[in-house]
Amino acid sequence: MTYRPPVRDMAYTLNEVAGLEGLMGSGPFADLSPDLVESVMEEGAKLAAEVLAPLNRSGDAEGAKLGKDGVSVPSGFADAYRKWVEGGWGSLAATPDFGGQGLPTALAVAMQEMWNAACMSFGLCPILSQGAIEALTAHGAPELKDRYLPKLISGEWTGTMNLTEPQAGSDLNALKAKAVPQGDGTYRITGTKIYITYGDHDMAENIVHLVLARLPDAPAGTKGISLFLVPKFLVEEDGSLGARNDAFCIGLEEKLGIHGSPTCVMSYGEKEGAIGWLIGEENRGLACMFTMMNNARLLVGTQGVAIAEAAYQHALNYAKERKQGRPAGSDLPPGEMAPIIEHPDIRRMLLTMKSLTDASRAICYATAVAIDSAHAGDSGDKRSAAQARADLLTPIAKSFSTDIGVEVASIGVQIHGGMGFIEETGAAQFLRDARILPIYEGTNGIQAIDLVTRKLPLGNGDVARSFIAEMRDTAKGARSSNDKVLTGIGAALDDALDALDKATDYMLANLKASPNDCLAGASPYLRLFGTAAGGHFLARAALQGGAAAHREIAQFYAANILPSARGLLGPATAGAESLLTRDSALFAG
Repeated sequence: MTYRPPVRDMAYTLNEVAGLEGLMGSGPFADLSPDLVESVMEEGAKLAAEVLAPLNRSGDAEGAKLGKDGVSVPSGFADAYRKWVEGGWGSLAATPDFGGQGLPTALAVAMQEMWNAACMSFGLCPILSQGAIEALTAHGAPELKDRYLPKLISGEWTGTMNLTEPQAGSDLNALKAKAVPQGDGTYRITGTKIYITYGDHDMAENIVHLVLARLPDAPAGTKGISLFLVPKFLVEEDGSLGARNDAFCIGLEEKLGIHGSPTCVMSYGEKEGAIGWLIGEENRGLACMFTMMNNARLLVGTQGVAIAEAAYQHALNYAKERKQGRPAGSDLPPGEMAPIIEHPDIRRMLLTMKSLTDASRAICYATAVAIDSAHAGDSGDKRSAAQARADLLTPIAKSFSTDIGVEVASIGVQIHGGMGFIEETGAAQFLRDARILPIYEGTNGIQAIDLVTRKLPLGNGDVARSFIAEMRDTAKGARSSNDKVLTGIGAALDDALDALDKATDYMLANLKASPNDCLAGASPYLRLFGTAAGGHFLARAALQGGAAAHREIAQFYAANILPSARGLLGPATAGAESLLTRDSALFAG
Protein backbone atom coordinates (compact mmCIF):
# COMPACT_ATOMS: atom_id res chain seq x y z
CA MET A 1 0.00 0.00 0.00
CA THR A 2 1.89 3.08 -1.25
CA TYR A 3 1.13 6.78 -1.01
CA ARG A 4 3.11 9.66 -2.47
CA PRO A 5 1.90 13.18 -1.69
CA PRO A 6 1.16 15.04 -4.96
CA VAL A 7 3.23 18.00 -3.80
CA ARG A 8 3.17 19.97 -7.04
CA ASP A 9 -0.63 19.77 -7.34
CA MET A 10 -1.11 20.52 -3.66
CA ALA A 11 1.19 23.55 -3.78
CA TYR A 12 -0.49 24.90 -6.93
CA THR A 13 -3.92 24.54 -5.37
CA LEU A 14 -2.78 26.14 -2.13
CA ASN A 15 -0.84 29.07 -3.57
CA GLU A 16 -2.68 30.00 -6.75
CA VAL A 17 -6.16 28.47 -6.62
CA ALA A 18 -6.97 28.93 -2.92
CA GLY A 19 -5.09 32.25 -2.87
CA LEU A 20 -2.34 31.82 -0.28
CA GLU A 21 0.09 33.57 -2.61
CA GLY A 22 -1.92 36.77 -2.19
CA LEU A 23 -1.00 36.86 1.51
CA MET A 24 2.74 36.51 0.93
CA GLY A 25 5.22 39.33 1.19
CA SER A 26 3.46 41.40 3.85
CA GLY A 27 2.14 41.26 7.40
CA PRO A 28 2.84 38.08 9.35
CA PHE A 29 3.82 36.26 6.14
CA ALA A 30 6.31 38.83 4.85
CA ASP A 31 9.06 36.21 4.50
CA LEU A 32 6.85 33.55 2.94
CA SER A 33 7.23 32.61 -0.73
CA PRO A 34 5.82 29.90 -3.03
CA ASP A 35 9.25 28.27 -3.11
CA LEU A 36 9.36 28.09 0.69
CA VAL A 37 5.87 26.61 0.82
CA GLU A 38 6.79 23.93 -1.70
CA SER A 39 10.07 23.12 0.05
CA VAL A 40 8.26 22.63 3.36
CA MET A 41 5.77 20.38 1.63
CA GLU A 42 8.52 18.37 -0.08
CA GLU A 43 10.17 17.72 3.28
CA GLY A 44 6.88 16.68 4.84
CA ALA A 45 6.17 14.42 1.89
CA LYS A 46 9.25 12.37 2.75
CA LEU A 47 7.98 11.72 6.27
CA ALA A 48 4.50 10.90 5.01
CA ALA A 49 5.64 8.49 2.30
CA GLU A 50 8.62 6.87 3.99
CA VAL A 51 7.66 6.77 7.68
CA LEU A 52 3.88 7.05 8.04
CA ALA A 53 2.48 5.26 4.97
CA PRO A 54 4.17 1.93 5.82
CA LEU A 55 2.30 1.99 9.17
CA ASN A 56 -1.17 2.23 7.67
CA ARG A 57 -1.74 -1.45 6.94
CA SER A 58 0.13 -2.81 9.96
CA GLY A 59 -1.55 -0.34 12.30
CA ASP A 60 -4.97 -1.39 11.02
CA ALA A 61 -4.17 -5.06 11.58
CA GLU A 62 -2.59 -4.64 15.02
CA GLY A 63 -4.83 -1.94 16.48
CA ALA A 64 -4.51 -0.08 19.78
CA LYS A 65 -4.67 -2.08 23.01
CA LEU A 66 -5.62 -1.33 26.62
CA GLY A 67 -3.47 -2.99 29.30
CA LYS A 68 -2.82 -2.54 32.99
CA ASP A 69 -0.45 0.35 32.29
CA GLY A 70 -2.81 2.14 29.91
CA VAL A 71 -3.18 2.25 26.13
CA SER A 72 -0.46 1.15 23.74
CA VAL A 73 -0.54 2.17 20.09
CA PRO A 74 0.47 -0.14 17.21
CA SER A 75 4.13 -0.97 16.63
CA GLY A 76 6.01 1.85 14.95
CA PHE A 77 3.57 4.61 15.86
CA ALA A 78 5.58 5.92 18.83
CA ASP A 79 8.81 6.06 16.83
CA ALA A 80 7.03 7.78 13.94
CA TYR A 81 5.54 10.29 16.35
CA ARG A 82 8.99 11.03 17.76
CA LYS A 83 10.23 11.77 14.23
CA TRP A 84 7.18 13.94 13.61
CA VAL A 85 7.95 15.95 16.76
CA GLU A 86 11.66 16.25 15.90
CA GLY A 87 10.68 17.66 12.52
CA GLY A 88 8.76 20.49 14.21
CA TRP A 89 5.58 19.66 12.34
CA GLY A 90 3.27 20.39 15.25
CA SER A 91 4.49 23.98 15.54
CA LEU A 92 3.93 25.14 11.93
CA ALA A 93 0.98 27.49 12.39
CA ALA A 94 1.25 28.10 16.14
CA THR A 95 2.13 31.47 17.63
CA PRO A 96 5.86 32.23 17.96
CA ASP A 97 5.11 33.52 21.49
CA PHE A 98 5.11 29.92 22.69
CA GLY A 99 7.53 28.29 20.27
CA GLY A 100 5.45 28.14 17.11
CA GLN A 101 6.70 28.98 13.64
CA GLY A 102 3.91 31.42 12.75
CA LEU A 103 3.35 29.91 9.30
CA PRO A 104 -0.09 29.97 7.65
CA THR A 105 -2.90 27.76 8.86
CA ALA A 106 -3.38 26.83 5.21
CA LEU A 107 0.09 25.29 5.05
CA ALA A 108 -0.59 23.32 8.24
CA VAL A 109 -3.85 22.08 6.69
CA ALA A 110 -1.98 20.86 3.61
CA MET A 111 0.46 18.99 5.84
CA GLN A 112 -2.44 17.44 7.75
CA GLU A 113 -3.66 16.10 4.43
CA MET A 114 -0.34 14.33 3.99
CA TRP A 115 -0.30 12.78 7.49
CA ASN A 116 -3.86 11.52 7.14
CA ALA A 117 -3.50 10.23 3.59
CA ALA A 118 -0.43 8.28 4.67
CA CYS A 119 -2.05 6.87 7.82
CA MET A 120 -5.28 8.35 9.11
CA SER A 121 -5.09 6.52 12.44
CA PHE A 122 -1.80 8.32 13.11
CA GLY A 123 -2.93 11.66 11.69
CA LEU A 124 -5.84 11.91 14.12
CA CYS A 125 -3.55 12.62 17.06
CA PRO A 126 -2.06 15.85 15.65
CA ILE A 127 -5.53 17.04 14.64
CA LEU A 128 -6.79 16.91 18.23
CA SER A 129 -3.63 18.55 19.54
CA GLN A 130 -3.96 21.39 17.04
CA GLY A 131 -7.51 22.02 18.19
CA ALA A 132 -6.42 22.10 21.84
CA ILE A 133 -3.71 24.60 20.96
CA GLU A 134 -6.27 26.84 19.22
CA ALA A 135 -8.68 26.76 22.18
CA LEU A 136 -6.00 27.36 24.80
CA THR A 137 -4.38 30.15 22.78
CA ALA A 138 -7.71 31.94 22.32
CA HIS A 139 -9.24 31.45 25.78
CA GLY A 140 -6.66 30.23 28.29
CA ALA A 141 -5.41 32.27 31.25
CA PRO A 142 -1.78 33.47 30.93
CA GLU A 143 -0.47 30.99 33.49
CA LEU A 144 -2.14 28.08 31.67
CA LYS A 145 -0.70 29.21 28.36
CA ASP A 146 2.78 29.50 29.84
CA ARG A 147 2.61 26.07 31.42
CA TYR A 148 0.97 24.03 28.65
CA LEU A 149 1.27 25.70 25.25
CA PRO A 150 5.03 25.25 24.65
CA LYS A 151 4.83 21.48 25.14
CA LEU A 152 1.60 21.16 23.14
CA ILE A 153 3.01 23.22 20.29
CA SER A 154 6.25 21.24 20.19
CA GLY A 155 4.25 18.01 20.20
CA GLU A 156 5.93 16.69 23.32
CA TRP A 157 2.45 16.63 24.85
CA THR A 158 -0.78 15.88 22.99
CA GLY A 159 -4.30 17.21 23.41
CA THR A 160 -7.82 15.82 23.38
CA MET A 161 -11.38 17.10 23.20
CA ASN A 162 -13.91 15.62 25.68
CA LEU A 163 -17.53 16.42 24.78
CA THR A 164 -19.56 13.27 24.29
CA GLU A 165 -21.11 11.27 27.13
CA PRO A 166 -23.17 8.06 26.96
CA GLN A 167 -26.44 10.02 27.22
CA ALA A 168 -25.22 13.19 25.47
CA GLY A 169 -24.05 12.88 21.90
CA SER A 170 -24.65 15.79 19.55
CA ASP A 171 -27.11 17.31 22.05
CA LEU A 172 -24.93 18.74 24.82
CA ASN A 173 -27.97 19.86 26.82
CA ALA A 174 -27.87 16.39 28.39
CA LEU A 175 -24.26 16.66 29.56
CA LYS A 176 -23.79 15.52 33.19
CA ALA A 177 -20.04 15.67 33.99
CA LYS A 178 -19.47 17.80 37.10
CA ALA A 179 -16.83 20.29 38.16
CA VAL A 180 -16.65 21.37 41.81
CA PRO A 181 -14.53 24.44 42.69
CA GLN A 182 -11.92 23.80 45.38
CA GLY A 183 -11.31 27.39 46.46
CA ASP A 184 -7.70 27.42 45.24
CA GLY A 185 -8.37 28.01 41.55
CA THR A 186 -8.75 24.32 40.77
CA TYR A 187 -11.82 22.17 40.20
CA ARG A 188 -12.55 18.50 40.85
CA ILE A 189 -13.91 16.88 37.69
CA THR A 190 -16.10 13.75 37.76
CA GLY A 191 -17.91 11.97 34.97
CA THR A 192 -17.56 9.67 31.98
CA LYS A 193 -16.71 10.69 28.43
CA ILE A 194 -16.90 8.44 25.38
CA TYR A 195 -15.41 8.49 21.87
CA ILE A 196 -12.27 10.28 23.07
CA THR A 197 -9.69 10.03 20.30
CA TYR A 198 -6.20 9.41 21.69
CA GLY A 199 -7.61 9.78 25.21
CA ASP A 200 -4.70 7.63 26.32
CA HIS A 201 -1.61 6.38 24.50
CA ASP A 202 2.13 5.80 24.90
CA MET A 203 3.48 8.20 22.25
CA ALA A 204 3.87 11.31 24.46
CA GLU A 205 4.76 11.84 28.11
CA ASN A 206 1.62 13.83 28.93
CA ILE A 207 -1.89 14.30 27.55
CA VAL A 208 -3.85 17.52 28.03
CA HIS A 209 -7.59 16.88 28.10
CA LEU A 210 -10.07 19.67 27.40
CA VAL A 211 -13.24 18.61 29.20
CA LEU A 212 -16.77 20.03 29.18
CA ALA A 213 -18.48 19.86 32.60
CA ARG A 214 -21.09 21.64 34.74
CA LEU A 215 -20.54 23.65 37.89
CA PRO A 216 -22.83 22.85 40.86
CA ASP A 217 -24.93 25.99 40.39
CA ALA A 218 -24.80 26.05 36.59
CA PRO A 219 -27.99 26.88 34.66
CA ALA A 220 -29.59 24.10 32.66
CA GLY A 221 -28.80 23.49 29.04
CA THR A 222 -25.77 24.54 27.04
CA LYS A 223 -25.61 27.90 28.85
CA GLY A 224 -24.41 26.04 31.94
CA ILE A 225 -21.39 24.28 30.41
CA SER A 226 -17.80 25.20 31.28
CA LEU A 227 -14.50 24.06 29.78
CA PHE A 228 -11.64 22.68 31.87
CA LEU A 229 -8.04 21.71 31.25
CA VAL A 230 -7.32 18.32 32.86
CA PRO A 231 -3.80 16.90 32.37
CA LYS A 232 -3.01 13.20 32.57
CA PHE A 233 -0.07 14.10 34.81
CA LEU A 234 -0.12 17.22 36.94
CA VAL A 235 2.55 19.76 36.06
CA GLU A 236 4.79 21.26 38.73
CA GLU A 237 5.79 24.93 38.96
CA ASP A 238 9.11 24.20 37.23
CA GLY A 239 7.34 22.46 34.34
CA SER A 240 8.25 18.94 35.38
CA LEU A 241 5.62 16.22 35.57
CA GLY A 242 4.11 15.43 38.96
CA ALA A 243 1.46 13.05 40.24
CA ARG A 244 -0.90 11.04 38.06
CA ASN A 245 -4.26 12.79 37.78
CA ASP A 246 -7.53 10.95 38.41
CA ALA A 247 -8.30 10.61 34.69
CA PHE A 248 -8.14 7.13 33.18
CA CYS A 249 -9.10 5.22 30.06
CA ILE A 250 -11.38 2.40 31.18
CA GLY A 251 -12.23 0.98 27.76
CA LEU A 252 -11.45 1.04 24.04
CA GLU A 253 -14.17 1.02 21.41
CA GLU A 254 -14.14 -1.71 18.75
CA LYS A 255 -14.68 0.16 15.50
CA LEU A 256 -15.35 -0.32 11.82
CA GLY A 257 -12.11 1.45 10.93
CA ILE A 258 -9.25 3.64 12.19
CA HIS A 259 -8.15 0.65 14.27
CA GLY A 260 -4.73 2.11 15.03
CA SER A 261 -6.27 5.16 16.69
CA PRO A 262 -7.38 4.53 20.29
CA THR A 263 -10.99 5.65 20.82
CA CYS A 264 -11.29 5.77 24.60
CA VAL A 265 -13.93 5.66 27.27
CA MET A 266 -12.54 8.13 29.81
CA SER A 267 -13.41 8.13 33.51
CA TYR A 268 -12.79 11.29 35.52
CA GLY A 269 -12.99 10.83 39.27
CA GLU A 270 -12.63 7.12 39.91
CA LYS A 271 -11.08 8.21 43.22
CA GLU A 272 -11.33 11.74 44.64
CA GLY A 273 -11.86 13.50 41.30
CA ALA A 274 -9.58 14.75 38.56
CA ILE A 275 -7.94 18.14 39.09
CA GLY A 276 -8.72 20.67 36.40
CA TRP A 277 -8.40 24.37 35.61
CA LEU A 278 -11.05 26.59 34.02
CA ILE A 279 -10.52 27.75 30.43
CA GLY A 280 -12.33 30.99 29.68
CA GLU A 281 -15.29 32.02 31.82
CA GLU A 282 -17.59 29.88 33.92
CA ASN A 283 -20.70 28.68 32.04
CA ARG A 284 -19.22 29.83 28.71
CA GLY A 285 -17.34 26.68 27.85
CA LEU A 286 -19.24 25.97 24.67
CA ALA A 287 -17.92 29.16 23.07
CA CYS A 288 -14.39 28.06 23.97
CA MET A 289 -14.98 24.56 22.67
CA PHE A 290 -16.32 25.85 19.38
CA THR A 291 -12.91 27.42 18.73
CA MET A 292 -11.53 23.91 18.90
CA MET A 293 -14.42 22.34 17.02
CA ASN A 294 -14.30 24.77 14.09
CA ASN A 295 -10.60 24.00 13.69
CA ALA A 296 -11.32 20.28 13.92
CA ARG A 297 -14.17 20.47 11.40
CA LEU A 298 -11.90 21.90 8.74
CA LEU A 299 -9.26 19.29 9.51
CA VAL A 300 -11.82 16.49 9.35
CA GLY A 301 -12.80 17.81 5.93
CA THR A 302 -9.12 17.62 5.07
CA GLN A 303 -9.15 13.99 6.21
CA GLY A 304 -11.84 13.39 3.59
CA VAL A 305 -9.51 14.83 0.96
CA ALA A 306 -6.66 12.73 2.34
CA ILE A 307 -8.47 9.40 2.27
CA ALA A 308 -9.82 10.19 -1.21
CA GLU A 309 -6.31 10.92 -2.50
CA ALA A 310 -4.91 7.74 -0.98
CA ALA A 311 -7.78 5.62 -2.34
CA TYR A 312 -7.37 7.20 -5.79
CA GLN A 313 -3.64 6.50 -5.91
CA HIS A 314 -4.25 2.92 -4.81
CA ALA A 315 -6.97 2.34 -7.42
CA LEU A 316 -4.93 4.01 -10.18
CA ASN A 317 -1.94 1.75 -9.53
CA TYR A 318 -4.17 -1.31 -9.52
CA ALA A 319 -5.91 -0.29 -12.75
CA LYS A 320 -2.55 0.05 -14.49
CA GLU A 321 -1.44 -3.42 -13.42
CA ARG A 322 -4.62 -5.54 -13.43
CA LYS A 323 -5.34 -7.12 -16.82
CA GLN A 324 -8.87 -8.16 -17.76
CA GLY A 325 -10.67 -8.24 -21.08
CA ARG A 326 -9.99 -6.35 -24.30
CA PRO A 327 -11.31 -2.85 -25.06
CA ALA A 328 -13.41 -2.38 -28.20
CA GLY A 329 -11.18 -2.08 -31.24
CA SER A 330 -8.16 -3.49 -29.44
CA ASP A 331 -5.26 -4.69 -31.61
CA LEU A 332 -3.83 -6.93 -28.90
CA PRO A 333 -2.75 -10.42 -30.00
CA PRO A 334 -5.38 -13.14 -29.52
CA GLY A 335 -5.65 -14.31 -25.93
CA GLU A 336 -3.85 -11.30 -24.47
CA MET A 337 -5.69 -9.05 -22.01
CA ALA A 338 -5.36 -5.31 -21.50
CA PRO A 339 -4.85 -3.35 -18.26
CA ILE A 340 -8.29 -2.40 -16.99
CA ILE A 341 -7.39 1.31 -17.15
CA GLU A 342 -7.95 1.02 -20.92
CA HIS A 343 -11.66 0.30 -20.41
CA PRO A 344 -13.89 3.41 -20.64
CA ASP A 345 -15.86 2.67 -17.47
CA ILE A 346 -12.69 2.32 -15.42
CA ARG A 347 -11.47 5.62 -16.85
CA ARG A 348 -14.77 7.22 -15.87
CA MET A 349 -14.48 5.97 -12.31
CA LEU A 350 -10.85 7.05 -11.95
CA LEU A 351 -11.57 10.53 -13.33
CA THR A 352 -14.54 10.82 -10.98
CA MET A 353 -12.27 9.95 -8.06
CA LYS A 354 -9.61 12.43 -9.16
CA SER A 355 -11.94 15.34 -9.93
CA LEU A 356 -13.92 15.02 -6.70
CA THR A 357 -10.70 14.80 -4.71
CA ASP A 358 -9.24 17.89 -6.36
CA ALA A 359 -12.48 19.84 -5.89
CA SER A 360 -12.73 19.04 -2.18
CA ARG A 361 -9.05 19.82 -1.67
CA ALA A 362 -9.51 23.28 -3.14
CA ILE A 363 -12.53 23.95 -0.91
CA CYS A 364 -10.61 22.98 2.23
CA TYR A 365 -7.54 24.98 1.27
CA ALA A 366 -9.66 28.03 0.42
CA THR A 367 -11.32 27.78 3.83
CA ALA A 368 -7.90 27.73 5.48
CA VAL A 369 -6.70 30.72 3.43
CA ALA A 370 -9.79 32.63 4.54
CA ILE A 371 -8.84 31.87 8.16
CA ASP A 372 -5.34 33.19 7.52
CA SER A 373 -6.76 36.28 5.83
CA ALA A 374 -8.93 36.93 8.88
CA HIS A 375 -5.75 37.20 10.97
CA ALA A 376 -3.48 38.82 8.41
CA GLY A 377 -5.68 41.36 6.63
CA ASP A 378 -4.52 44.97 6.44
CA SER A 379 -7.85 46.39 7.60
CA GLY A 380 -10.62 45.50 10.00
CA ASP A 381 -13.20 45.28 7.21
CA LYS A 382 -11.06 42.86 5.21
CA ARG A 383 -10.43 40.69 8.25
CA SER A 384 -14.13 40.62 9.06
CA ALA A 385 -15.02 39.69 5.49
CA ALA A 386 -12.42 36.94 5.49
CA GLN A 387 -13.72 35.53 8.78
CA ALA A 388 -17.25 35.53 7.40
CA ARG A 389 -16.01 33.65 4.31
CA ALA A 390 -14.28 31.09 6.56
CA ASP A 391 -17.46 30.72 8.62
CA LEU A 392 -19.51 30.12 5.47
CA LEU A 393 -17.11 27.58 3.98
CA THR A 394 -16.35 25.55 7.13
CA PRO A 395 -19.52 23.39 7.12
CA ILE A 396 -19.15 22.90 3.37
CA ALA A 397 -15.49 21.91 3.72
CA LYS A 398 -16.34 19.43 6.48
CA SER A 399 -19.44 17.88 4.96
CA PHE A 400 -18.80 17.93 1.21
CA SER A 401 -15.21 16.70 1.57
CA THR A 402 -16.01 13.87 3.96
CA ASP A 403 -18.90 12.66 1.81
CA ILE A 404 -16.44 12.71 -1.09
CA GLY A 405 -13.95 10.70 0.96
CA VAL A 406 -16.51 7.92 1.43
CA GLU A 407 -17.68 8.00 -2.18
CA VAL A 408 -14.19 7.98 -3.65
CA ALA A 409 -13.07 5.16 -1.35
CA SER A 410 -16.15 3.17 -2.40
CA ILE A 411 -15.35 3.70 -6.07
CA GLY A 412 -11.84 2.48 -5.32
CA VAL A 413 -13.25 -0.79 -4.01
CA GLN A 414 -15.35 -1.08 -7.18
CA ILE A 415 -12.32 -0.63 -9.43
CA HIS A 416 -10.61 -3.51 -7.62
CA GLY A 417 -13.63 -5.70 -8.38
CA GLY A 418 -13.95 -8.79 -6.20
CA MET A 419 -10.47 -8.20 -4.83
CA GLY A 420 -11.65 -4.88 -3.47
CA PHE A 421 -13.88 -6.78 -1.06
CA ILE A 422 -10.87 -8.75 0.16
CA GLU A 423 -8.79 -7.11 2.87
CA GLU A 424 -5.54 -8.28 1.27
CA THR A 425 -5.61 -5.55 -1.38
CA GLY A 426 -6.03 -2.72 1.15
CA ALA A 427 -8.84 -1.04 -0.81
CA ALA A 428 -11.41 -1.91 1.84
CA GLN A 429 -9.46 -0.17 4.60
CA PHE A 430 -9.85 3.20 2.93
CA LEU A 431 -13.62 2.76 2.90
CA ARG A 432 -13.71 1.51 6.50
CA ASP A 433 -11.53 4.38 7.70
CA ALA A 434 -13.45 6.99 5.70
CA ARG A 435 -16.86 6.05 7.06
CA ILE A 436 -16.37 7.84 10.39
CA LEU A 437 -15.62 11.17 8.70
CA PRO A 438 -19.22 12.25 7.94
CA ILE A 439 -20.10 11.39 11.56
CA TYR A 440 -17.61 12.85 14.01
CA GLU A 441 -16.97 16.53 14.82
CA GLY A 442 -20.64 17.20 14.09
CA THR A 443 -22.49 14.92 11.70
CA ASN A 444 -22.89 16.14 8.16
CA GLY A 445 -26.59 16.67 8.82
CA ILE A 446 -25.60 19.06 11.60
CA GLN A 447 -23.22 20.81 9.20
CA ALA A 448 -26.10 21.31 6.78
CA ILE A 449 -28.26 22.77 9.54
CA ASP A 450 -25.37 25.06 10.52
CA LEU A 451 -24.95 26.24 6.93
CA VAL A 452 -28.62 27.02 6.39
CA THR A 453 -29.58 28.44 9.80
CA ARG A 454 -26.38 30.19 10.90
CA LYS A 455 -24.00 30.76 8.02
CA LEU A 456 -26.32 31.52 5.13
CA PRO A 457 -28.03 34.41 7.01
CA LEU A 458 -24.66 36.10 7.74
CA GLY A 459 -24.91 39.71 6.63
CA ASN A 460 -28.54 39.08 5.59
CA GLY A 461 -27.27 36.63 3.00
CA ASP A 462 -24.60 38.96 1.61
CA VAL A 463 -21.70 36.67 2.61
CA ALA A 464 -23.08 33.80 0.55
CA ARG A 465 -24.09 36.06 -2.32
CA SER A 466 -20.60 37.58 -2.40
CA PHE A 467 -19.07 34.15 -2.83
CA ILE A 468 -21.62 33.23 -5.50
CA ALA A 469 -20.75 36.47 -7.32
CA GLU A 470 -17.08 35.51 -7.17
CA MET A 471 -17.93 32.13 -8.69
CA ARG A 472 -19.93 33.93 -11.41
CA ASP A 473 -16.80 35.93 -12.26
CA THR A 474 -14.91 32.68 -12.74
CA ALA A 475 -17.63 31.36 -15.04
CA LYS A 476 -17.62 34.63 -16.98
CA GLY A 477 -13.86 34.49 -17.37
CA ALA A 478 -14.06 30.98 -18.77
CA ARG A 479 -16.99 31.74 -21.09
CA SER A 480 -15.30 34.82 -22.52
CA SER A 481 -12.25 32.78 -23.54
CA ASN A 482 -11.59 31.86 -27.15
CA ASP A 483 -10.79 28.36 -25.93
CA LYS A 484 -13.75 26.01 -26.54
CA VAL A 485 -12.80 23.82 -23.58
CA LEU A 486 -12.81 26.77 -21.19
CA THR A 487 -16.03 28.08 -22.71
CA GLY A 488 -17.71 24.76 -22.00
CA ILE A 489 -16.43 24.74 -18.44
CA GLY A 490 -17.77 28.26 -17.89
CA ALA A 491 -21.19 27.36 -19.30
CA ALA A 492 -21.48 24.31 -17.04
CA LEU A 493 -20.45 26.37 -14.02
CA ASP A 494 -23.03 29.05 -14.87
CA ASP A 495 -25.75 26.40 -15.06
CA ALA A 496 -24.77 25.06 -11.64
CA LEU A 497 -24.74 28.57 -10.21
CA ASP A 498 -28.23 29.20 -11.57
CA ALA A 499 -29.39 26.26 -9.47
CA LEU A 500 -27.44 27.50 -6.44
CA ASP A 501 -28.92 30.99 -6.82
CA LYS A 502 -32.47 29.64 -6.88
CA ALA A 503 -31.87 27.38 -3.88
CA THR A 504 -30.24 30.20 -1.95
CA ASP A 505 -33.17 32.53 -2.68
CA TYR A 506 -35.53 29.83 -1.43
CA MET A 507 -33.59 29.29 1.81
CA LEU A 508 -33.30 32.98 2.64
CA ALA A 509 -36.97 33.65 1.85
CA ASN A 510 -38.31 30.77 3.97
CA LEU A 511 -35.89 30.43 6.87
CA LYS A 512 -37.94 32.47 9.35
CA ALA A 513 -41.44 31.69 8.12
CA SER A 514 -40.99 27.99 7.30
CA PRO A 515 -37.85 26.70 9.03
CA ASN A 516 -38.80 23.03 8.57
CA ASP A 517 -38.97 23.53 4.82
CA CYS A 518 -35.40 24.81 4.87
CA LEU A 519 -34.18 22.10 7.22
CA ALA A 520 -35.72 19.44 4.99
CA GLY A 521 -33.59 20.66 2.09
CA ALA A 522 -30.46 21.56 4.07
CA SER A 523 -28.37 18.52 3.16
CA PRO A 524 -29.06 18.63 -0.60
CA TYR A 525 -28.48 22.39 -0.46
CA LEU A 526 -25.06 21.88 1.11
CA ARG A 527 -24.19 19.29 -1.52
CA LEU A 528 -25.33 21.71 -4.22
CA PHE A 529 -23.18 24.48 -2.75
CA GLY A 530 -20.14 22.21 -2.51
CA THR A 531 -20.61 20.90 -6.04
CA ALA A 532 -20.72 24.42 -7.45
CA ALA A 533 -17.80 25.60 -5.33
CA GLY A 534 -15.72 22.64 -6.48
CA GLY A 535 -16.44 23.53 -10.09
CA HIS A 536 -15.47 27.14 -9.42
CA PHE A 537 -12.07 26.22 -8.00
CA LEU A 538 -11.30 23.66 -10.69
CA ALA A 539 -12.25 26.19 -13.37
CA ARG A 540 -9.98 28.72 -11.69
CA ALA A 541 -7.13 26.21 -11.77
CA ALA A 542 -7.66 25.71 -15.50
CA LEU A 543 -7.98 29.44 -16.21
CA GLN A 544 -4.76 30.31 -14.43
CA GLY A 545 -2.72 28.21 -16.78
CA GLY A 546 -1.82 25.27 -14.60
CA ALA A 547 -0.68 21.92 -15.91
CA ALA A 548 -2.63 20.19 -18.65
CA ALA A 549 -4.07 17.87 -16.00
CA HIS A 550 -5.84 20.79 -14.29
CA ARG A 551 -7.57 21.69 -17.52
CA GLU A 552 -8.60 18.09 -18.20
CA ILE A 553 -9.91 17.55 -14.68
CA ALA A 554 -11.93 20.78 -14.83
CA GLN A 555 -13.38 19.69 -18.17
CA PHE A 556 -14.36 16.27 -16.81
CA TYR A 557 -15.90 17.78 -13.67
CA ALA A 558 -17.86 20.29 -15.75
CA ALA A 559 -19.28 17.57 -17.99
CA ASN A 560 -19.89 14.84 -15.40
CA ILE A 561 -20.25 16.36 -11.91
CA LEU A 562 -21.61 19.90 -12.31
CA PRO A 563 -24.83 18.76 -14.04
CA SER A 564 -25.87 17.13 -10.75
CA ALA A 565 -26.43 20.64 -9.37
CA ARG A 566 -29.67 20.86 -11.36
CA GLY A 567 -30.86 17.62 -9.83
CA LEU A 568 -30.09 18.85 -6.31
CA LEU A 569 -32.22 21.98 -6.75
CA GLY A 570 -35.44 19.98 -6.52
CA PRO A 571 -34.81 18.23 -3.17
CA ALA A 572 -33.19 21.39 -1.75
CA THR A 573 -36.42 23.34 -2.34
CA ALA A 574 -39.09 20.63 -2.06
CA GLY A 575 -40.07 21.59 1.48
CA ALA A 576 -40.89 19.46 4.49
CA GLU A 577 -44.30 18.08 3.55
CA SER A 578 -42.90 15.07 1.70
CA LEU A 579 -40.87 14.19 4.79
CA LEU A 580 -43.20 15.03 7.66
CA THR A 581 -46.40 13.53 6.22
CA ARG A 582 -45.07 10.08 5.38
CA ASP A 583 -45.66 8.32 8.70
CA SER A 584 -47.28 5.30 7.07
CA ALA A 585 -44.16 4.67 5.05
CA LEU A 586 -41.98 4.81 8.16
CA PHE A 587 -44.11 3.21 10.86
CA ALA A 588 -46.63 0.91 9.19
CA GLY A 589 -46.50 -2.72 10.29
